[in-house]
Amino acid sequence: MELGTFSVSLAVKDIKAARAFYEKLGFKEIAGKEEDNWLILQNGSAKIGLFQGMFDNNVLTFNPTDVRGIQKALKAQGVTFMQEADETTQGAAHATLLDPDGNAILMDQF
Repeated sequence: MELGTFSVSLAVKDIKAARAFYEKLGFKEIAGKEEDNWLILQNGSAKIGLFQGMFDNNVLTFNPTDVRGIQKALKAQGVTFMQEADETTQGAAHATLLDPDGNAILMDQF
C-alpha cells in the first residue's frame, strides 16, 4: 500500500508567527496563501502545512495516487473511516480516519 507523500498539517493560532518560526528552521513556502490562512512549507523532503482556523487539532496527511484503492483495502481489514472518498468517482478525493489514540489521518489525493 503506497500512501504517498507525508506531511503534518498544523492547526496554528497565528499563521504569521508560525510561518516566521518555521522559516527560521529553513522551511520555504511552496503553496498556499497566507491571506487565506493556509500555507505549505518545505525543507528538503519534510513538508508541513500551516492552517489557521480550519481545524482544531493537528493532522497527519498522506497524498496517495489512489485514495479509493487504499480506502477499499483498509475497509476490508476492518478500518473505520470518519469521512470516505466517493468510490464511484475518479480524480481528486480525500478520506479521513483516526488512529487508536484519536489522531486524525487525512488521505488527500489531488
